[in-house]
Amino acid sequence: MRIRTTDSPFGREGLIYSIRSADHFTDALRVFGLLALSGVFLYLYDVWRDGFWPHKEFLLHLAAIPLEILLGAVLVEGYLIHLGKIKRARQLMFIKSCLFRSDMRKVFLTNFAALERPAINMSSIRSAGLVEVNKLRESAQVLEYRSPEDMELVIMEYVNAYPVFHKFMEWAVENDFERIFEDMIFIMHFIQDVQLYKRLNPGHMFIAYAETNPVVMVKVNKVLGDGIVKFLDYAIELKEKQPKVFEELMSDYELSQLALNFEFRPPSELGPSL
Repeated sequence: MRIRTTDSPFGREGLIYSIRSADHFTDALRVFGLLALSGVFLYLYDVWRDGFWPHKEFLLHLAAIPLEILLGAVLVEGYLIHLGKIKRARQLMFIKSCLFRSDMRKVFLTNFAALERPAINMSSIRSAGLVEVNKLRESAQVLEYRSPEDMELVIMEYVNAYPVFHKFMEWAVENDFERIFEDMIFIMHFIQDVQLYKRLNPGHMFIAYAETNPVVMVKVNKVLGDGIVKFLDYAIELKEKQPKVFEELMSDYELSQLALNFEFRPPSELGPSL
């Protein structure tokens, strides 16, 4: 069964948008208020410039205070934002390491084991150079799975991993990673669709239902295809920046692949594709 790993046609859910809009409006009011206050002092200076008030130059100092506050706030905020980005990027690195190396390991192994084309397994990723891994990433734009039954196994591994996605979603909200939040919401809604179908149709495969419903099949293709692509993206990231961690990750996956009896078969042994 062939799928294409493209962006989903479904709209993104943005529960953070209204909060951000309110924050931006409040910030705009503060900036406008400071500029307006500075303008008032400059106006008073201009009115009294030719008068006999001996301390009219003091108005210039008063006009500069709001501007200094505004400049200082911008500089401090920029510095704090920079520190926050560094901290959040480091947290994301640790969380991704935990997810890929433990919590999500069986999901990824099942997904790769179900692939017919392209012919990718953990050993081929580990032994490939950076250029070759990037080529594997490009080839993953179109995926073919061995059978609907294999796809069903992958889907059920996603269902089993629901708590992991929920926890990652909560972390994304707390740390303002909007894209991750949206991705987790999409996956969690998909898992809930599977759970509902299984509850109403015990003993039936969800993939069989998806094959009769193009909208549902698009969701299946996106979830499974994104899993392959995101793993390869993470492998490329590690190979470029942390080659030692990359070797440890792939070694762990190869051992788990053997322990879980996931057998990789090249396309030539599988017969014609679906």
